[in-house]
Amino acid sequence: MTAGTIEYASATGRGVVAAAVLGSGMAMLDGTVVNVALRTIGEDLDASLAQLQWISNAYLLMLASLILLGGALGDRLGRRRVFLVGVVWFALASMLCGLAPDPGTLIVARVLQGVGGALMTPGSLAILEAVFTHEDRGRAIGAWTGLGSIAAALGPFVGGALVEYVDWRWIFWINAPLAAVTVLVAVRFVPETRAPSQGRFDVPGALLAALSLGGLTYCLIEWHSDLALPALAVGVLAGISFVYVEHRTTHPMLPLELFASRVFSAANAMTLLVYAALGAVLFFLVIELQTVLGFGALQAGLSTLPITVIMLFLAARGGALATRIGPRIPMTVGPLVMSVGVAWLSMLHAGSSYWWGVLPPLVVFGLGLALLVAPLTATVLAAAPDDRAGIASGVNNAVARAGSLFAVAALPAAVGLGGDEYDQAATFDAAYGQALLICAVLLAVGGLVSWLTIPQGALEPPERDRRRPVRSGGHQIDCPHRGH
Repeated sequence: MTAGTIEYASATGRGVVAAAVLGSGMAMLDGTVVNVALRTIGEDLDASLAQLQWISNAYLLMLASLILLGGALGDRLGRRRVFLVGVVWFALASMLCGLAPDPGTLIVARVLQGVGGALMTPGSLAILEAVFTHEDRGRAIGAWTGLGSIAAALGPFVGGALVEYVDWRWIFWINAPLAAVTVLVAVRFVPETRAPSQGRFDVPGALLAALSLGGLTYCLIEWHSDLALPALAVGVLAGISFVYVEHRTTHPMLPLELFASRVFSAANAMTLLVYAALGAVLFFLVIELQTVLGFGALQAGLSTLPITVIMLFLAARGGALATRIGPRIPMTVGPLVMSVGVAWLSMLHAGSSYWWGVLPPLVVFGLGLALLVAPLTATVLAAAPDDRAGIASGVNNAVARAGSLFAVAALPAAVGLGGDEYDQAATFDAAYGQALLICAVLLAVGGLVSWLTIPQGALEPPERDRRRPVRSGGHQIDCPHRGH
């Protein structure tokens, strides 16, 4: 089995997709599952509001901060190897979360979860880019996107069910058996791939990237504290230093020449806009349903199932469509359709019916998301050289997580919500409508960016990728990415 020769319809291809989906799905699930359990966790552990915020955000902060490091490590040390380390690390941290006796321990465990997620998430996507034939990458990425998005969309539902009928600690313990299955499938089906040796690892770059994103995120979350401005200064200075170090070092963690590609830069700008809106919409909607419409945690989670079903059945078709006609039209129409759905959702208010006020706009939103996500991901990877698949995946994932993190941290304050007002129906209802209109604008701008910057031929392989791949006998071999 060699890299770049696996077909999507083969048993091996299905096994590779399954491993990638299981791994990234755990990370996506834990990005959303905690929100519906926060109130119960706070009561059980006697946590303050600030501690609840960090229980939610510590995971996303570490995931966004270190995901570049995870992608670079995969390229250098082996994508399957780093992916498996991340899965095991994530499972152990999840067990610690479930055993946490107090808020401080849970926050530390969530930080460790984020580290594990940063190791396994970029690896799952880079593996798909590395092992499948060019013709089947769009379908594989589409399947990964659709099935993986189910985990994120099911988060509120799973969290609500476990909190309501079992115990909140099971939202973390459930990751242990999932991780065991992921390891077994990956060892059986996923071949090892890596980029050629690129010299000394860029430790200063990794530390500065984490410090920059951490400082900026802290400022947004703790904007009312005395440390907000110092954190902002640290974040900005670390970001400037990161760019300087990456420009000067011989072996940068993030090769800045990637951004010389207009397509790569534009697709990542699109990712920032889309995932900022996506993260904020899901955050505000779940609270609106519970605080204003009176839904229980399980009901609120079930309400988002239309997105799950649509992504399951249509996301892979979105990837195949982009392969056939090019990504520009799907990446333009998708966010515009999502924008319409979000603007419709913004009109939700006390007394609204689920069947008329929630379901139809969620269906519209889900259709746009299914059309957009796979072409967007495939375009990012296609714009990067093959030997940078891991770092390109890491950049795109970092941008996506940072978009959600920044939006969830900044939008409540932007629409006038303070620390305790999320529990006041009238106040939250008014802020909810404003927040979703902002998200609708972000999505519309994203569609415009795609139309102006993404060429129809963005998924066409460059000349270096059109060479016939070298085939090898045997089975699961350790080989560099094809084309080297």
